[in-house]
Amino acid sequence: MTTVSVLIADDQPVVLRGFAAVIAAQPGLTVVGTAADGVQAVRLAERTRPDVALLDIRMPRMNGIEAARRIIEAHDTKVIMITTFDLDDYVYDALSAGASGFLLKDVRSGDLAESVRIVARGEALLAPKVTRRLIATFAARRPAVPETPGLTPREGEVLRMIARGLSNAEIAAELVVSEHTVKTHVARLLTKLGLRDRTQAVVHAYETGLVTPHRAPGR
Repeated sequence: MTTVSVLIADDQPVVLRGFAAVIAAQPGLTVVGTAADGVQAVRLAERTRPDVALLDIRMPRMNGIEAARRIIEAHDTKVIMITTFDLDDYVYDALSAGASGFLLKDVRSGDLAESVRIVARGEALLAPKVTRRLIATFAARRPAVPETPGLTPREGEVLRMIARGLSNAEIAAELVVSEHTVKTHVARLLTKLGLRDRTQAVVHAYETGLVTPHRAPGR
């Protein structure tokens, strides 16, 4: 089993210790460092190169958004933002910085661990309602942009399904193809669009009008 390395940053000691204990107790997950602010998080990421970073949005010295931006630009690290309020305006900036998902601080232990695994696999963290709602609202607030050319019709179809929250297995079943074929389509469309992961693909789909909030089915 491949071990997923995790960095955690939060200025609330109780939250920091709690998250670290949950992650450390999970098979296949390991905590490579904890930080009390964004500056420490960036320095730790430089030394440890974690697979996933859990970053509180509001931290002293450097907030989580700026820390996320620097970590993502420097390393192949997926970032999950931690927030107290599911309508926190800062979350929109976090999407722009490249965050792969969001969790509330009262997340259940099992959901926390599974979220880390999902993001580490490069999948979109769309299960929490907060993330899907925020992505839709984020895209609606931004100016419309033209659809990026270059995708094949099938890749465009797969992108729309990703934006609906479908997994690779669900997409394969709907298109009547193998899951390996779907993975190939996903990898190609991410490369063509210059996107990091499925969450950014969802944002792109909303921004370009491939999917609109009122048409996206809830999951």
